Amino acid sequence: MAPWLPTKEKYGVAVWNFPRTKEHHLPLQIGEMVHILQASEGWYCGYSLRNRAARVGHFPASLIRLKGTVVEQRGVEESVVPAEMPTVQEITTTLWEWATIWKQLYVAGQTERYGQVKRMMQELMEQRSQLLSGTLPKDQLLRLRKEVTGKMDYGNKILALDLVVRDEDENILDPDRTSVISLFQAHRRAAQTLTRRIQEETSPQQRAPGCGAQGAASPSHNLYLCVRNFVCHIGEEAQLFMALYDPGEQRIISENYVIRWASTGVPQDIELLNNLRVVFTDLGSADLKRERLFLVCQIIRVGRMDLRDSHSRKLSTGLRRPFGISGWLLMVISFTNMIRKAMEGKDINHKGQGLWVSLKMLWGDLSQVRKDHPHLVDRSTAVARKLGYPEVIMPGKRGDVRNDIYLTLVQGEFDKGSKKTQKNVEVTVCVCDEAGKCGAGMAGVPRVTSPRNVIHAGAGDRPTSHYRSVVYYQQRHQRWMETLKIAVPIEDVHRTHLRFTFRHRSSSDSKDRSERIFSMAFVRLMRPDGTTLRDGEHDLVLYKGDSKKLEDASAYLSLPSERNLSESKLLSGSSFRVSGVPSGLAVSTRDSFQISTLICSTKLTQNVNLLGLLKWRSKPSLLCGNLQKLMNVDGGEVIKFLQDTLDALFSIMMEHSETDVYDTLVFDALVFIVRLVADRKFQHFNTVLEAYIRQHFSATLAYKKLLSVLTQYVEQAGRGEPCESLPQTFKALEYIFKFIVRSRHLFAQLYEGKEVAEFQRSLQQFFLALNQLMESPLEGPTLLSQGAALKYLPSILEDVFGIFDSSALGAVLRDFVGNLLPQRLLKQKLQSLTHIASSKAFQSHECRELVLQAALPILQELIQAGEEEESCIELLSSILEVLYQAQKSAEKLRVQHKDPGDMELAQVKKHIQVILERLLHTVNRRVIVLDRENPLRWKSSEFPVNLQEAVGGMGEQPI
Repeated sequence: MAPWLPTKEKYGVAVWNFPRTKEHHLPLQIGEMVHILQASEGWYCGYSLRNRAARVGHFPASLIRLKGTVVEQRGVEESVVPAEMPTVQEITTTLWEWATIWKQLYVAGQTERYGQVKRMMQELMEQRSQLLSGTLPKDQLLRLRKEVTGKMDYGNKILALDLVVRDEDENILDPDRTSVISLFQAHRRAAQTLTRRIQEETSPQQRAPGCGAQGAASPSHNLYLCVRNFVCHIGEEAQLFMALYDPGEQRIISENYVIRWASTGVPQDIELLNNLRVVFTDLGSADLKRERLFLVCQIIRVGRMDLRDSHSRKLSTGLRRPFGISGWLLMVISFTNMIRKAMEGKDINHKGQGLWVSLKMLWGDLSQVRKDHPHLVDRSTAVARKLGYPEVIMPGKRGDVRNDIYLTLVQGEFDKGSKKTQKNVEVTVCVCDEAGKCGAGMAGVPRVTSPRNVIHAGAGDRPTSHYRSVVYYQQRHQRWMETLKIAVPIEDVHRTHLRFTFRHRSSSDSKDRSERIFSMAFVRLMRPDGTTLRDGEHDLVLYKGDSKKLEDASAYLSLPSERNLSESKLLSGSSFRVSGVPSGLAVSTRDSFQISTLICSTKLTQNVNLLGLLKWRSKPSLLCGNLQKLMNVDGGEVIKFLQDTLDALFSIMMEHSETDVYDTLVFDALVFIVRLVADRKFQHFNTVLEAYIRQHFSATLAYKKLLSVLTQYVEQAGRGEPCESLPQTFKALEYIFKFIVRSRHLFAQLYEGKEVAEFQRSLQQFFLALNQLMESPLEGPTLLSQGAALKYLPSILEDVFGIFDSSALGAVLRDFVGNLLPQRLLKQKLQSLTHIASSKAFQSHECRELVLQAALPILQELIQAGEEEESCIELLSSILEVLYQAQKSAEKLRVQHKDPGDMELAQVKKHIQVILERLLHTVNRRVIVLDRENPLRWKSSEFPVNLQEAVGGMGEQPI
């Protein structure tokens, strides 16, 4: 046999089992990783990575598939590891470990746990294949890695195996590169996460319906529906309107999904056969917690007045007649949608007839759903939005303008007049311009789609120019409750109105043709003050007269369209009158008609106060009042016009740069907007606000006015004078300073760095006023302001650090904390110091040295007294973590032979020495007196270990 020759570092995986038949053989199983040390004529010599302590052995080279390797640098040492994705390696190792336990569970007869482990192993193997495929986009790869690591951690927990600690990217933490404190905190987070998951798995009844881990983390939920089949012996064309209905509120909460069904029993559009799919979007957590939520399906027959009419005479056709309704109570439990049939229309309650659907809950916004479920939701899938805005409003993409007007035909009451029986009333809705022409936008620029087609009966249906209601047979009181969407282009809304015409429909074709419009109502989409039609119910005035006059916009547009509240309460047939009605028209006092509207627009507002601010130049005399009234505007309205509102505020500030008349009002308005963005409902607009500051904000003088008002507020509170708005101002401090810093940057660019000294003095004045506020012993509002300052000042350090001297900033922070009375706001003081220690400013050794001068005496005193120990440990951990990372960075620089490395190491050593002298003895004495079972004992023990780790890393002997 040829001699054994050493090889370069090689790794491989066994592709076949190899039993041990001789003393020197290394037994292998499929999938086992090996480290190859030597090679000789078709044989390898090496050891298994499953058991590194096992001896070296021989195995056939033909059974091994070689794996690529990479060299990892660890300080001055190098090591060779497999190039395979770390997650794939971990899955392989985990499967081997679980396989042994899985067999033991089978032998022990634990069938339930055996089946659970089997399912998890099968899922991991499938996911391993997906990871190895290399075809996943980056976002899907990250999600898959999170899912895989979560499953492995969960499995390890229920099998009583070691807990693996990871970083935010799901990589296993390397103890050689991670501080003791970071390892401990990561271990605690992982344990808490797994405990929560196990509690959820074992106690599903405690969770909100439908809210699993994925659902709870998502602000948006979607209900996917696929219509499998519809069988109903109607004999005529039909329209199916499917929507979500809340019986508690007695209203539809979503747009309709419309299916047009041919009389032959298939969809009218044959291409939709086996492709009838819709997603009901924008559902929030509150929707999943509704007491009851139904999926309802209304069946509208399109054809004769009565199915029993014989064909012996010519009948009117095309009438929309109610046929049936079906409803399902949706029960959403743990991602599985259980559907229970709640009611059926008796007309379709026959054997072999019915509506078959499948449902599935999907998480995330629509773009995310399309990425995650391309086999279910593609561009051809209809989308039915929630009526109104979602629970958590997501910022739209650039150019994604929404202008949806939801119109509901509520009810009407019509006198039979000269007829012997009640009328069969049909309402026709059309969208008209000022000239009365049907189809909004006719005066606008040409568009790809017809401007006439702006009325949508529902998702999945083509837009039309007219909408005809259902016809009820000989009823005085008609209740339609039909909802449709009107999508008028923004530029056409101001000259657009809705016209409703009423006509009696006869079952006889000849009589039906002779029927004319007997009444008309209308409503403008814009009010005279420039706001849109208000949401809610509208009692419209009905006009009667010559049918041509009823369609002549010049005759009716100058007339009132709605009855006011007091008039609406009067009975029909009362003395309601309208003056100035032209000849040929009269008010129909014996009839009534109500509609309901809901407007969802990103460019039009219903609030006159917001509109007054956005158009402040048209009436500058009302500016003060409009700025004050902004605080009373609904948050959703302001957020919809976030950029426009901010533009208006800074335009006011810039155009009145020579006076301070509006400075305080604009500042307060800005604080109001920033606080809105911090609200959970609008939290996703943080990125929009930051993008506005970076890309759109251009007020070069704003920093002077913002700093001036902010300083005035702080000085006022420092003198003990009432300043109720200061705590709220501190909540907005982060973004106020982002505006200040960006404005100063733009000013410096425009004027080539002028007025630097003035800006630094303004900042110094603000910090001086702030530190004087912290000295105050007053209670009440002053105490609240001090607490808010402690909480929110660290949020500005990221922006201030780049424009303020490190030493000066360190002195400010030292005095900021040190000026507070010793026993005042202890917990808040420690939390503030913890956030300061986690900031970029604290990484600067000049700033760190001064902050430590304030922090260490406070820590020493509180630890000795046994007060606020949790917060003390958290602060001390943050400080030591920063020193550990600073040490590692300095060592890296020193290895690269860069002078700053030696300087930084010296500073780190100095700061560790100060902490040792101040706190080590104090911490040790405190740990000694704690009970062994006290969790603080274990947390406190991190401190000397981490110090030893840091000092030992610099070649020093620990004290």
